[in-house]
Amino acid sequence: MSIDIKNICYTYMRGTPFEKKALDDVSVSIDKGEIVAVIGHTGSGKSTLVQHLNGLLRPDAGQVAVDGISLAGKDAAAKKARQLVGMVFQYPEHQIFAETVYEDIAFGPRNRGFEPEEVDKQVREAMAFVGLDFETFARRSPFRLSGGQMRRVAIAGVVAMNPDYLVLDEPSAGLDPRSRNAVFKEIMALHKSRGIAIVLVTHSMEEAVKYAKRMLVINQGRILFDGNPADIFKNHQQKLVEVGMDEPQVFKLAALLRKQGMELPQGITDDVTLLQMIKKAKGWR
Repeated sequence: MSIDIKNICYTYMRGTPFEKKALDDVSVSIDKGEIVAVIGHTGSGKSTLVQHLNGLLRPDAGQVAVDGISLAGKDAAAKKARQLVGMVFQYPEHQIFAETVYEDIAFGPRNRGFEPEEVDKQVREAMAFVGLDFETFARRSPFRLSGGQMRRVAIAGVVAMNPDYLVLDEPSAGLDPRSRNAVFKEIMALHKSRGIAIVLVTHSMEEAVKYAKRMLVINQGRILFDGNPADIFKNHQQKLVEVGMDEPQVFKLAALLRKQGMELPQGITDDVTLLQMIKKAKGWR
């Protein structure tokens, strides 16, 4: 089971003086169960790419298929395939529209034709999953919640649709560190419990290397690199700098400490592990 993209191209405002090619002959496959980070500078094409994954955009050339079903079709099979890919946009709280948290989360399952009992079950489970107590929040207006809570409502609305693939476009944008950590904790728990694929679009090198096992680096509408994040940062540092990206701060600090003689293993991807390795190297408890 996978999303397969073959040789897609996409141009905004074709035939106008403002024509801009956003994707240029892109091919990639994303398997169910993967966590894939998609990184690139603003305008690189990363958001355009992920909007093809569930048919929000249709390529000018090439093909996108989900579990072997082309998204170009207009039949029931194509519609069902598109619904297997859930999308959480950047600042998803801007898309909240219902009067209550319950109604907002219930919209997706109802749109998929779930029976009322199943809708209620999905809403309750999704709210519990993202840490929103049903009795406390279900009948509350989503517009009276904090930014982090609104982000959770948006994620719950997608989770309630039971997608096989979840696309998150900058899910931590605008959140304070505590809310950001909470959101990612829920995302990783969802991946672990349901085995769904996570496609994470991010500007943060730290998020990419901390959470993903695979990373796509997009530049000028093409895939520049596709592989393990730590390997890409290690082997292609100069090229990443040239296209407006840099390695994570944890990599830089670990490299600096190694130059000063501290014995630290390669492949440290987060600050918690780095701190543990520093303590171990120093003999601290």
